[in-house]
Amino acid sequence: MPLLTNSYFIMREIAKFIYEVGSLKEIARSGWWLAGIKYPESVAEHSFRVIVIGYILAKLENVDLERVLGMCMLQDLCESRITDLNKVAQRYIDAKTVESKAFKELVKDLPEILKKEFLELFKEYSEQKSSEAILARDADLLENAFQAVEYLERGYKDAEDWITNIGKLLKSDSAKEIYNALLRVKPNEWWKGLKKIER
Repeated sequence: MPLLTNSYFIMREIAKFIYEVGSLKEIARSGWWLAGIKYPESVAEHSFRVIVIGYILAKLENVDLERVLGMCMLQDLCESRITDLNKVAQRYIDAKTVESKAFKELVKDLPEILKKEFLELFKEYSEQKSSEAILARDADLLENAFQAVEYLERGYKDAEDWITNIGKLLKSDSAKEIYNALLRVKPNEWWKGLKKIER
Protein backbone atom coordinates (compact mmCIF):
# COMPACT_ATOMS: atom_id res chain seq x y z
CA MET A 1 0.00 0.00 0.00
CA PRO A 2 1.43 3.43 -0.93
CA LEU A 3 2.59 5.66 1.90
CA LEU A 4 0.88 8.66 0.31
CA THR A 5 -2.66 9.06 -0.92
CA ASN A 6 -2.97 9.81 -4.60
CA SER A 7 -3.84 13.43 -3.96
CA TYR A 8 -3.36 15.61 -7.02
CA PHE A 9 -1.91 18.44 -4.91
CA ILE A 10 0.70 16.21 -3.27
CA MET A 11 1.76 14.72 -6.59
CA ARG A 12 1.86 18.18 -8.14
CA GLU A 13 4.41 19.32 -5.51
CA ILE A 14 6.46 16.17 -6.11
CA ALA A 15 6.39 16.83 -9.87
CA LYS A 16 7.54 20.43 -9.34
CA PHE A 17 10.36 19.19 -7.11
CA ILE A 18 11.50 16.67 -9.73
CA TYR A 19 11.47 19.36 -12.43
CA GLU A 20 13.59 21.57 -10.18
CA VAL A 21 16.05 18.72 -9.63
CA GLY A 22 16.25 18.45 -13.43
CA SER A 23 17.44 22.05 -13.63
CA LEU A 24 20.76 20.84 -12.19
CA LYS A 25 21.52 19.46 -15.67
CA GLU A 26 21.82 23.09 -16.81
CA ILE A 27 23.92 24.43 -13.92
CA ALA A 28 27.68 24.37 -14.47
CA ARG A 29 30.16 23.44 -11.75
CA SER A 30 31.61 26.93 -11.56
CA GLY A 31 34.92 26.12 -9.87
CA TRP A 32 36.19 24.64 -13.09
CA TRP A 33 35.92 28.04 -14.78
CA LEU A 34 38.83 29.08 -12.55
CA ALA A 35 40.88 26.31 -14.19
CA GLY A 36 40.07 27.71 -17.63
CA ILE A 37 37.38 25.16 -18.50
CA LYS A 38 34.82 27.09 -20.53
CA TYR A 39 32.14 24.38 -20.55
CA PRO A 40 32.53 22.35 -17.34
CA GLU A 41 30.41 19.44 -16.18
CA SER A 42 26.96 20.16 -14.79
CA VAL A 43 25.94 19.71 -11.17
CA ALA A 44 23.77 16.75 -12.27
CA GLU A 45 26.69 15.05 -14.02
CA HIS A 46 28.81 15.49 -10.91
CA SER A 47 26.03 14.21 -8.64
CA PHE A 48 25.50 11.04 -10.66
CA ARG A 49 29.08 9.89 -10.19
CA VAL A 50 29.05 11.00 -6.52
CA ILE A 51 26.16 8.57 -5.97
CA VAL A 52 28.03 5.71 -7.68
CA ILE A 53 31.17 6.40 -5.62
CA GLY A 54 29.06 6.70 -2.47
CA TYR A 55 27.59 3.26 -3.11
CA ILE A 56 31.05 1.77 -3.52
CA LEU A 57 32.40 3.45 -0.38
CA ALA A 58 29.40 2.40 1.72
CA LYS A 59 29.87 -1.23 0.68
CA LEU A 60 33.63 -1.16 1.25
CA GLU A 61 33.27 0.47 4.68
CA ASN A 62 30.20 -1.61 5.67
CA VAL A 63 27.97 1.29 6.73
CA ASP A 64 24.31 2.18 6.14
CA LEU A 65 24.08 2.24 2.34
CA GLU A 66 20.70 3.95 2.18
CA ARG A 67 21.85 6.89 4.30
CA VAL A 68 25.07 7.34 2.33
CA LEU A 69 23.16 7.30 -0.97
CA GLY A 70 20.54 9.68 0.40
CA MET A 71 23.20 12.19 1.43
CA CYS A 72 25.05 11.82 -1.88
CA MET A 73 21.80 12.43 -3.74
CA LEU A 74 20.72 15.44 -1.67
CA GLN A 75 23.91 17.32 -0.89
CA ASP A 76 23.96 19.50 -4.03
CA LEU A 77 20.21 19.86 -4.67
CA CYS A 78 20.13 23.35 -3.17
CA GLU A 79 22.27 24.48 -6.11
CA SER A 80 19.09 24.56 -8.18
CA ARG A 81 18.38 27.78 -6.25
CA ILE A 82 21.81 29.23 -5.45
CA THR A 83 23.91 27.75 -8.30
CA ASP A 84 27.27 26.13 -7.66
CA LEU A 85 29.22 28.51 -5.42
CA ASN A 86 32.92 27.97 -6.03
CA LYS A 87 35.49 28.46 -3.28
CA VAL A 88 36.28 32.03 -4.35
CA ALA A 89 32.58 33.00 -4.15
CA GLN A 90 32.34 31.30 -0.76
CA ARG A 91 34.89 33.77 0.66
CA TYR A 92 32.20 36.45 0.51
CA ILE A 93 29.09 34.67 1.77
CA ASP A 94 28.20 32.23 4.51
CA ALA A 95 27.74 29.28 2.17
CA LYS A 96 26.48 26.85 4.83
CA THR A 97 23.70 29.24 5.90
CA VAL A 98 22.70 29.98 2.30
CA GLU A 99 22.71 26.28 1.36
CA SER A 100 20.65 25.35 4.41
CA LYS A 101 18.06 28.05 3.73
CA ALA A 102 17.80 27.09 0.05
CA PHE A 103 17.47 23.40 0.88
CA LYS A 104 14.72 24.00 3.46
CA GLU A 105 12.76 26.07 0.95
CA LEU A 106 13.35 23.50 -1.77
CA VAL A 107 11.73 20.67 0.23
CA LYS A 108 9.12 22.65 2.22
CA ASP A 109 6.13 21.64 0.05
CA LEU A 110 7.01 17.96 -0.20
CA PRO A 111 4.95 15.42 1.75
CA GLU A 112 6.04 15.20 5.39
CA ILE A 113 7.45 11.68 4.97
CA LEU A 114 9.91 12.97 2.34
CA LYS A 115 10.57 16.39 3.81
CA LYS A 116 11.44 15.03 7.26
CA GLU A 117 13.90 12.47 5.92
CA PHE A 118 15.48 14.86 3.42
CA LEU A 119 16.03 17.49 6.14
CA GLU A 120 17.51 14.91 8.51
CA LEU A 121 19.91 13.64 5.85
CA PHE A 122 20.92 17.16 4.83
CA LYS A 123 21.61 18.06 8.49
CA GLU A 124 23.59 14.86 9.03
CA TYR A 125 25.68 15.57 5.93
CA SER A 126 26.30 19.18 6.98
CA GLU A 127 27.42 18.20 10.49
CA GLN A 128 29.90 15.57 9.22
CA LYS A 129 29.77 13.55 12.46
CA SER A 130 28.53 10.13 11.32
CA SER A 131 30.53 7.57 9.34
CA GLU A 132 27.87 7.79 6.62
CA ALA A 133 28.17 11.58 6.33
CA ILE A 134 31.96 11.35 6.16
CA LEU A 135 31.70 8.77 3.37
CA ALA A 136 29.19 10.89 1.45
CA ARG A 137 31.60 13.83 1.63
CA ASP A 138 34.49 11.57 0.62
CA ALA A 139 32.42 10.49 -2.40
CA ASP A 140 31.89 14.14 -3.35
CA LEU A 141 35.59 14.88 -3.01
CA LEU A 142 36.65 11.76 -4.90
CA GLU A 143 34.37 12.65 -7.79
CA ASN A 144 36.07 16.05 -7.96
CA ALA A 145 39.44 14.32 -8.06
CA PHE A 146 38.38 11.97 -10.87
CA GLN A 147 37.01 14.93 -12.84
CA ALA A 148 40.19 16.92 -12.22
CA VAL A 149 42.33 14.06 -13.57
CA GLU A 150 40.10 13.90 -16.65
CA TYR A 151 40.46 17.66 -17.21
CA LEU A 152 44.22 17.49 -16.59
CA GLU A 153 44.50 14.78 -19.25
CA ARG A 154 42.74 17.14 -21.67
CA GLY A 155 45.36 19.80 -21.04
CA TYR A 156 43.82 21.93 -18.29
CA LYS A 157 46.91 22.22 -16.11
CA ASP A 158 45.26 24.20 -13.30
CA ALA A 159 43.07 21.17 -12.54
CA GLU A 160 46.13 19.70 -10.82
CA ASP A 161 45.48 21.91 -7.79
CA TRP A 162 42.16 20.11 -7.22
CA ILE A 163 43.87 16.72 -7.28
CA THR A 164 46.54 17.72 -4.76
CA ASN A 165 44.16 19.48 -2.37
CA ILE A 166 41.55 16.70 -2.36
CA GLY A 167 44.09 14.09 -1.31
CA LYS A 168 44.58 15.95 1.97
CA LEU A 169 40.84 16.12 2.76
CA LEU A 170 39.76 12.48 2.45
CA LYS A 171 39.00 10.72 5.74
CA SER A 172 37.98 7.11 5.10
CA ASP A 173 40.53 4.39 4.36
CA SER A 174 38.62 3.23 1.28
CA ALA A 175 38.44 6.75 -0.16
CA LYS A 176 42.18 7.20 0.38
CA GLU A 177 42.89 3.89 -1.37
CA ILE A 178 40.67 4.79 -4.33
CA TYR A 179 42.37 8.19 -4.49
CA ASN A 180 45.80 6.55 -4.65
CA ALA A 181 44.54 4.29 -7.44
CA LEU A 182 43.09 7.15 -9.49
CA LEU A 183 46.50 8.82 -9.47
CA ARG A 184 48.00 5.76 -11.19
CA VAL A 185 45.20 4.92 -13.62
CA LYS A 186 44.63 6.89 -16.84
CA PRO A 187 41.02 7.95 -17.53
CA ASN A 188 40.93 6.00 -20.81
CA GLU A 189 42.37 2.74 -19.45
CA TRP A 190 38.93 1.23 -18.94
CA TRP A 191 38.34 0.82 -22.68
CA LYS A 192 41.87 0.06 -23.91
CA GLY A 193 41.45 -3.72 -23.73
CA LEU A 194 37.88 -3.66 -25.03
CA LYS A 195 38.34 -2.41 -28.57
CA LYS A 196 38.65 -5.12 -31.13
CA ILE A 197 40.60 -4.47 -34.32
CA GLU A 198 39.89 -6.79 -37.20
CA ARG A 199 41.18 -6.98 -40.71
